[in-house]
Amino acid sequence: MSARADRATAHAADLDEARDERYANPFAPPDETEAAAEARPRSLFGEILDWMLAPLLLLWPMSLAVTYLVAKSIANGPFDRALETDAYVLARQIHPVNGVAELTLPDSTRDFLRADNVDSVFYQVLGTRGELVGGERDMPLPHEEDRPQPGLVEFRDDVLRGNDIRVAYTTVEFPQTPGAQPVLVQVAETLDKRSQLANDIIKGVILPQFVILPLAILLVWFGLSRGLAPLHALQAHIRARRPDDLSPLEARRAPPEIEPLVTSFNDLLTRLEQNMELQKRFIADAAHQMKTPLAGLRTQAELALRQDASAEVHRSLEQIATSSEHAARLVTQLLALARAENRMSGQIFTPVEVTEVARSAVRDWVQAALAKQMDLGYEAPDEPVEVNGNPVMLREMLSNLIDNAIRYTPPGGRITVRVRHDAAARLVHLEVEDTGLGIPVAERSRVIERFYRILGREGDGSGLGLAIVREIATMHGGELTIDDNVYQTSPRLAGTLVRVSLHVHERAGTYPNAT
Repeated sequence: MSARADRATAHAADLDEARDERYANPFAPPDETEAAAEARPRSLFGEILDWMLAPLLLLWPMSLAVTYLVAKSIANGPFDRALETDAYVLARQIHPVNGVAELTLPDSTRDFLRADNVDSVFYQVLGTRGELVGGERDMPLPHEEDRPQPGLVEFRDDVLRGNDIRVAYTTVEFPQTPGAQPVLVQVAETLDKRSQLANDIIKGVILPQFVILPLAILLVWFGLSRGLAPLHALQAHIRARRPDDLSPLEARRAPPEIEPLVTSFNDLLTRLEQNMELQKRFIADAAHQMKTPLAGLRTQAELALRQDASAEVHRSLEQIATSSEHAARLVTQLLALARAENRMSGQIFTPVEVTEVARSAVRDWVQAALAKQMDLGYEAPDEPVEVNGNPVMLREMLSNLIDNAIRYTPPGGRITVRVRHDAAARLVHLEVEDTGLGIPVAERSRVIERFYRILGREGDGSGLGLAIVREIATMHGGELTIDDNVYQTSPRLAGTLVRVSLHVHERAGTYPNAT
């Protein structure tokens, strides 16, 4: 009873442990790795190849077995005919003498029956009473019901002294001796010549197959590759299209098997273009319908602040002005994010002089930096540096970086906007560094998400600035990195260094595609 209770307790403990492990993180997404791996469809190329090669590889051993049987049959043919001739010749040498069979072998017949260089030849003649007339005494006898009619030769396989032999046997009847059984004549030989000929035939058939089979596999592989070439060409054509190219594919040039797929893809492109047009119209309408009332609300609040009012009314008006300013900034960022995420909205990329864009962006934020008693600096190379991009979006990207630095750097801090040209890597780095609180390493992959803000940080940001920067950098084929800006080593103090790396525009070459 105690053993059963112990088992029940152990089982309950296992269930509790499994439940605890399952609910350790109830908000974690389900682990669908194995299920997804099992549900992942196989390659079309591999599926067709399996169904073509598997039967071929299965039929090959069967063809070898059939070839072996056919080779043995072919090898038996000429040697059976020679053995049949020996039996006929030996049967003609039997004559009745006083009712008894007598065998007379001339020298030519003895030479005929003599063993050759490969096989051993045996013969046996049994008289009318079953007595041995000549030849081997221990040769195996056929069954009585298997004895052939006189003048007919039959064949069988048998064993003599541990060796496999092929036996040709016939009977000779003496009409002058009524009631006597026919004389049995047997001629046998070993199977060495037959096996050697069969092996030669098999080698002559199989050896070419060892060459033909790999060639067949290569031809099947090549045929499948050629057959699937239109799919690869379609894939390359789609990947080579510009992000803003929503023109339909030419379905008539596709093979009939994939023409419905191309047609469906064209329908999808048409619906996508319609949805993007609706989105662009929405963005334009939202910009007009939302920004204008918010600007008017802020203006009215600022005008009301100039009038005489109680302290409570004055605080409420200040809060309205501040909130309307924040709301207008949020709307502006949302619209900028929507434009940046809409990568296929027909953005026109031209050579842009980034030092001029950076200088203009810094000028826009000088007053905001001075209002917080910050040192806003600018560093750039003397020579102009160009990238292939959209100047409005690049300026929006830099403005968001500078705005973030001003918002999250304490008063009296230092902010530097820098343009660095890496000629060896053919890159230009747009950097904004500050002397703020910095971004922990664990948070750097999350601060670029929309509406994410680090807990406990003061500031009136909306959590969209770095998300906009990431989208614009990705649109231009660039890379966003976040690092420390160590401005004091003892004690160690580190702010934030945000870097956007873009490809340099080369007038004589090609430009990197915006992806």
